[in-house]
Amino acid sequence: MKSVDVSPEITVGGDLPLFICGPCVVENYDITAQTAHELQKIFHRLGLPFVFKSSFDKANRTSGKSFRSLGFDAALAILQRVKETEGVALLTDIHETCQAAPVAEVVDILQIPAFLCRQTDLIYAAAQTGRAVNIKKGQFMAPEDMAFAVEKCKDRGNAKVFLTERGNSFGYHNLVVDMRSLVVMRRFAPVIFDLTHSVQTPGGMAGKSGGQREFAPYLARAAAAVGVDGFFMEVHPDPVTALSDGPNMVPLAEVEQLVKNLLSIWLVAHHLP
Repeated sequence: MKSVDVSPEITVGGDLPLFICGPCVVENYDITAQTAHELQKIFHRLGLPFVFKSSFDKANRTSGKSFRSLGFDAALAILQRVKETEGVALLTDIHETCQAAPVAEVVDILQIPAFLCRQTDLIYAAAQTGRAVNIKKGQFMAPEDMAFAVEKCKDRGNAKVFLTERGNSFGYHNLVVDMRSLVVMRRFAPVIFDLTHSVQTPGGMAGKSGGQREFAPYLARAAAAVGVDGFFMEVHPDPVTALSDGPNMVPLAEVEQLVKNLLSIWLVAHHLP
């Protein structure tokens, strides 16, 4: 496994774990900016690399009546403004090939959603922007098969690719994390562990997804002990009122202590022979 340099300040697979955090979706400017500001302060205090995450569109909602987006231009403009005012690196999802180039002008990392990790043209389009690419492992994918998703990116001349584990479908409305996946995928790319989507219950709340955020810290600590290159967590000032994925998001007030706990385990595991 080789490390991936997102920027001079941010490396995936370096001497410190990368944290990718932020609200599930861009709801409005105030929540997005407030969360980015507070997270930036936390990770600056802890001396850890940080990328701010929020989706400009949630194109795979359970119900067509669920909140998706403020609109492509409006949501992307908010991300651009937050990047400029808070000085954060950005990650967001893309869902169609036509989105890759304009979104890459704003963000530092393009993310391929789990449901789309087999979409060859989408990976090609992301890779061709030259931005770092995070491919989330599909809930239906064996970890060893993600090697081919990595190859697709590299086939377009972009080796700045890493993977994110978010659990596998286990019956209806349930996900289970096989910790062996972290070991397998790290053989060919850096791996991030998504502790909040791993406790999601997809479509489990009558037209929307539920979640069990109380289990997120336990899975994250296990992943830190197994060995990962960073952590992905969706964070919101008030998850109960969030417009998407509230039941599995980590409250902003709980982030710093959780990160400290994960870091202490990660440092021990990282220096094991």
